Amino acid sequence: MIISASRRTDIPAFYSRWLMTRLEAGFCLVPNPFNPKQVIKVSLKPEEVDVMVFWTRNASPLLPYLGELDRRGYRYYFLYTVMDNPRALDPGCPPLRDALTTFKTLSDRIGPERVLWRYDPIVFSTATGPAFHEKTYEAIATQLQGYTRRSIISLVTVYKKARERLSALKQAGIELTECDEEVFGGFMRFLASVARDKGMALTSCAQERDLVPYGIPPGKCIDDGLIREVFGWEGSPAKDPSQRRACGCVTSKDIGMYDTCVYGCTYCYATTGLEQAKENFRRHDPEAPSLIPLSAS
Repeated sequence: MIISASRRTDIPAFYSRWLMTRLEAGFCLVPNPFNPKQVIKVSLKPEEVDVMVFWTRNASPLLPYLGELDRRGYRYYFLYTVMDNPRALDPGCPPLRDALTTFKTLSDRIGPERVLWRYDPIVFSTATGPAFHEKTYEAIATQLQGYTRRSIISLVTVYKKARERLSALKQAGIELTECDEEVFGGFMRFLASVARDKGMALTSCAQERDLVPYGIPPGKCIDDGLIREVFGWEGSPAKDPSQRRACGCVTSKDIGMYDTCVYGCTYCYATTGLEQAKENFRRHDPEAPSLIPLSAS
C-alpha cells in the first residue's frame, strides 16, 4: 500500500506532529471527501506501508522526524513544490531562499533521487507571463542542480473553488492570460532545455494537452517506476482510478483532508476558502486519529 500525504493539504508543513502520532498508533481515520460520514481506517503500520509520498512546499517541520521514520522502517520520497510567484498568487508560501535551503538540506539527508522538484501549477497572468516563468524556472533549476534528478510541471486548472479568488486578483492588477501556440511551444521547449542542461528529467503532471512535441513526456507523481528503482518495490503499476483521466499516478491511499491547508494560494483546488482552512487548522488536534474532528454521524 502506498500512502499519499497528501494531495489535499501540506502535511509536512502543518501536521508533522500529527503524522508522527498516527505512525506511533499505527493507523489514522480519513473521511470520504464526497461523503464525510463514510470514514476509512487506514493502516500506517510499517509492514503494511510500501512507501509514503509526501507532497509539500515546506518540509522543514518534518526534518527532525526523518530519523524516526527511518528507524521505524518507512520508505518515503518527497514531491517538493518550489516556485517564486508574486505574493498575490501565493501569499503564505515560504520565501524562495528558505524553500531552496530546506530542499537542499532534505536532499543531502535522503538523496536527490528521493526529492522531486515540482514547478506547478504554472499560472499565466499579466504578472506571471512566459518570460517570468522562464526566468524563474531557470533560476530555481540552477540552484537545485545536483539536488534533484526530476522536475515536474503542470498548467493551472481553474477549478470552481478557485474561480472567485482568481477573479479577485484584478483588484491587485493581475488578470489571467493565455499565450498563442508559437509562444507556448517556445516556452515549453525552453523549460525542457533548462531541465536537460541541469541534469533533470522533466515530465508533466496530469495534462490533457500533449507536451511531448516540446520534449516533455507525461509523468507519474506517485510513480511505480521510481518506487521500484529506488526501493525495489514490486507492487501493481495500475493507474489510480480515483484520479483525473490524464493523471498517471498509481493507486495510493490519501490521508489528508480538504480545507486544511493555510497557505492561501489563489488557484488552490483543495480549499474552499482561507478562513475555513484557518478555522479547521485551529480545530486540529495532533493527538486525534483524524486530521480535523470528524462530522457527527
